[in-house]
Amino acid sequence: MRHDEFIAEEGNAKQPKPKSAAQALQSLMRLAARSEKSSGDALRLMKRWGVAEGERAGVLKKLVESRFIDDQRYAEAYVREKSRLSGWGARKIAMQLRTKGVAQDVIAKALSEIDGDSQQQRLQDKLRRKLRTVKAETDFERRGKLFRYGLSQGFDYSDVSEAVEAVMRGGEE
Repeated sequence: MRHDEFIAEEGNAKQPKPKSAAQALQSLMRLAARSEKSSGDALRLMKRWGVAEGERAGVLKKLVESRFIDDQRYAEAYVREKSRLSGWGARKIAMQLRTKGVAQDVIAKALSEIDGDSQQQRLQDKLRRKLRTVKAETDFERRGKLFRYGLSQGFDYSDVSEAVEAVMRGGEE
């Protein structure tokens, strides 16, 4: 098939029919009943479905009033999941919540639930596991790689610094 024919066939692809506000409301109610959704998620979905821009706010308002969507509840569940199960630090969690359209004050309130001591212990455990796989010739290189890894996981510099030192001391004994 020539390139021109491929483009012609691609243009004939059926475009999905835009959803009405009522259809979007029903779909979002079904989705939000199965798993937590943020208001940003709902707005992105409505935009993808082709819901008229003027109707999106009304649909979102109905979802919030009927408690299908609650950004505070979503943020708290997200923080619990990502800190406990994925082992992410507060910075990475906050960044991801911002990309999902959650307000900064809601993020701050949800992040206040994180236990600092358990986070520090989790970070040290992650760094110990990482230390086993790090290929470096000197302690300086090892420390650098552990620092970058800890920071990439969303932990604060001071926490990473403490944890790296503790792990390196433990590795030398």
